[in-house]
Amino acid sequence: MNHILKRINELHAISEALEPSNLERVNYIEQVSSYANNFIDGLEQTKAYSADQENLKSLKLFTGKKSLPEILKIYNNEIASKGIKPASGGHIGYIPGGGIYSSGIADFLADITNEYVGMHFSSPGGVAVEQVLLDWMKDIFSFPINAVGNLTSGGSIANLIAMTAARDKYQIKNEVISKSVVYLSHQVHHCIQKALKIIGLEDVIINYLELDDYSKINIRDLKSKIALDKENGLVPFLIVASAGTTDTGAIDPLNAIGVVAKENNLWYHVDAAYGGFFILIDHLKHKFIGIEMADSLVVDPHKGLFLPYGLGAVLVKDEKAVFHSHMLSANYMQDARTQVTAINPADVSPELSKHFRGLRLWLPLQLHGIEPFIACLEEKILLTKYFREQLVTIGFRVGPEPDLSVSYFWYPSSNQSSNKFNQSLLKELHKDGEIFFSSTVIKEKFVIRMALLSFRTKLITIDKALEMLKRALEKINLKN
Repeated sequence: MNHILKRINELHAISEALEPSNLERVNYIEQVSSYANNFIDGLEQTKAYSADQENLKSLKLFTGKKSLPEILKIYNNEIASKGIKPASGGHIGYIPGGGIYSSGIADFLADITNEYVGMHFSSPGGVAVEQVLLDWMKDIFSFPINAVGNLTSGGSIANLIAMTAARDKYQIKNEVISKSVVYLSHQVHHCIQKALKIIGLEDVIINYLELDDYSKINIRDLKSKIALDKENGLVPFLIVASAGTTDTGAIDPLNAIGVVAKENNLWYHVDAAYGGFFILIDHLKHKFIGIEMADSLVVDPHKGLFLPYGLGAVLVKDEKAVFHSHMLSANYMQDARTQVTAINPADVSPELSKHFRGLRLWLPLQLHGIEPFIACLEEKILLTKYFREQLVTIGFRVGPEPDLSVSYFWYPSSNQSSNKFNQSLLKELHKDGEIFFSSTVIKEKFVIRMALLSFRTKLITIDKALEMLKRALEKINLKN
């Protein structure tokens, strides 16, 4: 017995390193806080993109213990300084996760208290926070209060939950799969097709719909395709619309699609991961009429509410379908199910282990109110209009007027093909890196894409982007 006690004491002395003293904790926080402040204060002067991928060897583990200042230096040089800078207002190439400071504070608290919010039994307060946020979203989108929801890691898992509920509601399984039809826009986010594969519907028939000049679903084509599929003995069961497409920022005709879905007994899903929270702007609410008709809806607070990456949300009207897909139990969970309680998040999601991610939204809303968030959203709409107008004055062509804050543009070259010229232009922009743009292809045309959604993207950012575009054009013209 003595040798056991001796070994326990030896291990205790080693493992104590995982529980720093009060003084050490204060020191850690001061160092991290100093780094965070310097990082944020320097964002305006830092390039939004760096193509450098060198010197990543220092990230290897177990090359000797390091001090926190050494680790912060490695973090800054090898992680935060390479690739796209998602925290930068100059990140306007993809739809960013914003990263407001108060969410970082919330995540710190959630990590320290280590709340487990998969089950109401384990953290009634934490689960209540999630439910408060979901009820608020139901109100925003005019969903019934008895709809069920979940705060997920992002739009991919949120869409997966909705797709699974639709599958089980319509019992799309076995030999029915190959006869079942899903109706999608070519502009739908690819996580929808990915979700269908994951849930065993790889062999379902995907009927892609014609789009109008604004990249929105053509209702006449939708009706025609459904009628033809029924005539051919197929089983239409799901239509997916977008409230803010990734490529062009378009909002599909939500109300008209809802009517068609109801007339044909289809599950109607709306992916509003990017654009949903723009409904908070009074003069844009009319663009979202019909979203309340959806059977399921996805929104991403880490997009439209500027939070750090890692918070999506799904709302589903058919509680029974969601529970059928996700509610299971086990003997070791019996204590958590000894009483009737609020809905357990684990019963409406693939996740059982669940981080208290809801705090990263609840705390900022409590601290700031909703007004700054709405102001940021409206600011992005106006900045998009301003940017497009200025692009035209320096010779660029722009795509159709977007519904929201994603748009595209290209430069009409007379020396070479438009696609080749704009590919070269984008390479030049990436070399510069002050502002980050991405690209896409619209009707076989290579175009440069802008997505304005970072809360740090301001008028000065757009003016910098315009100057960078002028610089890049001059360099390409000199080469040619």
